Amino acid sequence: MTGHDQRMEEMTLRSAAFRDHALMPSEYSHDSGDLSPPLEWSPAPEEVVELALACEDPDAPAGTFAHWLLAGIDPATTGLDAGERPAEAAAGRNDYGTEGYGGPKPPPGDGPHRYFFRLYGLSEPSGLRDGFTAEDLRDAIDEKIVASGTLVGTFAR
Repeated sequence: MTGHDQRMEEMTLRSAAFRDHALMPSEYSHDSGDLSPPLEWSPAPEEVVELALACEDPDAPAGTFAHWLLAGIDPATTGLDAGERPAEAAAGRNDYGTEGYGGPKPPPGDGPHRYFFRLYGLSEPSGLRDGFTAEDLRDAIDEKIVASGTLVGTFAR
């Protein structure tokens, strides 16, 4: 999911639970109940009217697997506690078929999978409602991304 705006600003995205490109604790896995990790980020640039968040695993055997999709996050928000879903946010349908966060569950014996948490600052509202898909998110934010940040966690079973 990328925008085509040449004024793209970088937002810092981090977690108190794991460092960038480091192992995610098992408490945030699918087998442990799908608790989303805490996230925090730098304030959104002034032109951002909405934030959207995606967590995807590009290493899944059948292709990129969507684990978490949120849209409609207030641009004044600078983080989420573990398990938090902002009241105003729309929750997308992950590839487990449920709305909200679905934690890592790579096949046993696979090497570590990478989980890309991507935060998007949008210049226009996405218009997304609960139940949207990763493809819906890509279509809705294309050409609207003016800022973004990425955090990568890894996980293996």
